[in-house]
Amino acid sequence: MDTTQRFPRSARYHPEWITASASGGANALWLTEWLAEALDLRPGMRVLDLGCGRAMSSIFLHREFGVQVWATDLWFSPNENLQRIRDAGAGDGVFPLRADARMLPFAAEFFDAIVSIDSFMYYGTDEMYLSYLARLVKPGGQIGITGAGLVQEIAGALPEHLAAWWTPELWSLHSPEWWRRHWERTGILDLELSDTLPDGWRLWLDWHRTTCPDNTTEIAALEADAGRTLGYVRTVGRRRTGVQLEEPITSIPGEYLRRELLRDND
Repeated sequence: MDTTQRFPRSARYHPEWITASASGGANALWLTEWLAEALDLRPGMRVLDLGCGRAMSSIFLHREFGVQVWATDLWFSPNENLQRIRDAGAGDGVFPLRADARMLPFAAEFFDAIVSIDSFMYYGTDEMYLSYLARLVKPGGQIGITGAGLVQEIAGALPEHLAAWWTPELWSLHSPEWWRRHWERTGILDLELSDTLPDGWRLWLDWHRTTCPDNTTEIAALEADAGRTLGYVRTVGRRRTGVQLEEPITSIPGEYLRRELLRDND
């Protein structure tokens, strides 16, 4: 695949900057550009970039679409991200912070859109998570995720050619149809699309060959699989108007009243 033609916005960024800003097993600019093709992003919008890593996707969204981005991650330092953001000339529109995806410090309906690049599988498979997250986006606002996934769900035993690479946490990888069902049954979002990136497995493989050639186990698994099981997945939904989402219960108020511990049998 000619990535320059497929991802013209990403192609403008220096390869050394991309490599230095990487935080996972995917080229975040390719995935962000692919996801943005399905989003209605307009200048001035407030966007939550959840699980942003080193904020490469956040910088890209601000520079390319003029949106304000809250670059939120649990693992990577917001101080380091701030330096990267300022060096990229994005200090007026990208705001880094450290937060757990399950304890986000934002007001209800604060964001116009929420995105997650190659991190949603770490927390978003929880049956109750979408209702927690969706309250942060305005009615009519979009939630879009993309990242490593499955072309189709694995039925039965794990394919033998993936066994050497597969670890228990990889069962969080899912197919577009799985994500569609997972979101649709909540009644919170109108699903706009859920699909795979054509030849996404080749991009996944090329990225690893370039940035982490010592990861021979994963490279071998991708080569053997050749897109039968593994690929990049994208899902986008829009919060339905009229759906009321309750604030999560974080504590239960109560008053202790002393009572007798044991019955008096005499």
